Amino acid sequence: MRTQSRLSRRNFLLAAGAGGVTTAAALVATQGSKRSEKRAAAPETGKGYQLTAHIRNYYRTAKV
Repeated sequence: MRTQSRLSRRNFLLAAGAGGVTTAAALVATQGSKRSEKRAAAPETGKGYQLTAHIRNYYRTAKV
Protein backbone atom coordinates (compact mmCIF):
# COMPACT_ATOMS: atom_id res chain seq x y z
CA MET A 1 0.00 0.00 0.00
CA ARG A 2 2.88 2.38 0.70
CA THR A 3 4.27 1.88 -2.80
CA GLN A 4 0.87 2.80 -4.27
CA SER A 5 0.77 6.13 -2.39
CA ARG A 6 4.31 7.00 -3.55
CA LEU A 7 3.37 6.27 -7.14
CA SER A 8 0.20 8.33 -7.01
CA ARG A 9 2.08 11.27 -5.46
CA ARG A 10 4.78 11.00 -8.13
CA ASN A 11 2.15 10.85 -10.89
CA PHE A 12 0.43 13.91 -9.47
CA LEU A 13 3.66 15.88 -9.40
CA LEU A 14 4.51 14.82 -12.96
CA ALA A 15 1.05 15.85 -14.17
CA ALA A 16 1.25 19.20 -12.36
CA GLY A 17 4.65 19.91 -13.91
CA ALA A 18 3.45 18.98 -17.39
CA GLY A 19 0.38 21.17 -16.96
CA GLY A 20 2.54 24.10 -15.94
CA VAL A 21 4.81 23.68 -18.94
CA THR A 22 1.81 23.44 -21.26
CA THR A 23 0.27 26.59 -19.79
CA ALA A 24 3.53 28.51 -20.12
CA ALA A 25 3.92 27.42 -23.73
CA ALA A 26 0.39 28.55 -24.53
CA LEU A 27 0.99 31.97 -22.94
CA VAL A 28 4.25 32.44 -24.82
CA ALA A 29 2.58 31.49 -28.09
CA THR A 30 -0.23 34.01 -27.64
CA GLN A 31 2.14 36.79 -26.54
CA GLY A 32 4.42 36.10 -29.49
CA SER A 33 1.59 36.50 -31.99
CA LYS A 34 0.53 39.80 -30.41
CA ARG A 35 4.08 41.12 -30.59
CA SER A 36 4.46 40.18 -34.24
CA GLU A 37 1.20 42.00 -35.03
CA LYS A 38 2.49 45.13 -33.30
CA ARG A 39 5.76 44.97 -35.21
CA ALA A 40 3.96 44.62 -38.51
CA ALA A 41 1.72 47.60 -37.74
CA ALA A 42 4.49 49.94 -36.55
CA PRO A 43 6.54 51.62 -39.28
CA GLU A 44 10.27 51.13 -38.98
CA THR A 45 11.98 54.46 -38.35
CA GLY A 46 15.56 53.35 -38.49
CA LYS A 47 17.86 50.40 -38.21
CA GLY A 48 20.46 49.63 -35.62
CA TYR A 49 20.91 50.74 -32.05
CA GLN A 50 18.67 53.54 -30.83
CA LEU A 51 19.03 55.09 -27.41
CA THR A 52 15.47 55.51 -26.15
CA ALA A 53 14.05 56.57 -22.80
CA HIS A 54 13.43 52.92 -21.96
CA ILE A 55 17.07 52.02 -22.59
CA ARG A 56 18.36 55.02 -20.64
CA ASN A 57 16.15 53.96 -17.72
CA TYR A 58 17.57 50.43 -17.90
CA TYR A 59 21.16 51.70 -17.88
CA ARG A 60 20.37 54.01 -14.96
CA THR A 61 18.86 51.20 -12.86
CA ALA A 62 21.47 48.58 -13.81
CA LYS A 63 24.43 50.48 -12.39
CA VAL A 64 26.30 48.49 -9.78
